[in-house]
Amino acid sequence: MVQATPFVLVLFLALGAHGLSVEKCSLTGRWVNDLGSNMTITTVNANGVFAGSYHTAVTATSNEIKVSPLQGSQQKGPNQKGQPTFGFTVNWSFSESVTVFTGQCFIDEDGKEVLKTMWLLRSRVDSIKSDWKATR
Repeated sequence: MVQATPFVLVLFLALGAHGLSVEKCSLTGRWVNDLGSNMTITTVNANGVFAGSYHTAVTATSNEIKVSPLQGSQQKGPNQKGQPTFGFTVNWSFSESVTVFTGQCFIDEDGKEVLKTMWLLRSRVDSIKSDWKATR
C-alpha cells in the first residue's frame, strides 16, 4: 500500500486540477472607485494598448473638474494569466498635472472584477527649487 500512495496523490492532484479554471479579468468597461471617481476603458487591443476617460471625484485645485483622457497598456504575452497587470496615464483636462497609475485586475472571492492600483500625481511647479513638492 505504501507504493500506491504516491499514485493516488498524483491522481487526486490531476483530477482536482482539471476542475480548476483560470478566470479572466477584463479591463474594458466602466470602473468606479471608493471615492466616486469613474473611469471608462473602451477597448484593449491585441498588443494590450488601451484608451479611455477618467472623471475624478476629488481634486486639489479649485478648478471645475472635467473628464480627462487616459492612455495605457496591459501586460500581454505568452505567460499572461487571467489577472493582468497594467498601467495608464491621465492627462488632467482641468489642471497642469498628470497622474500615472499602475495595478492589477483581480477576480475576488465572489467572482467580481476588482482593480487594485497605486498612483503618482505630478503637478507643475514654478522652479526646480520647488521640485520636492511637485509629486504626490
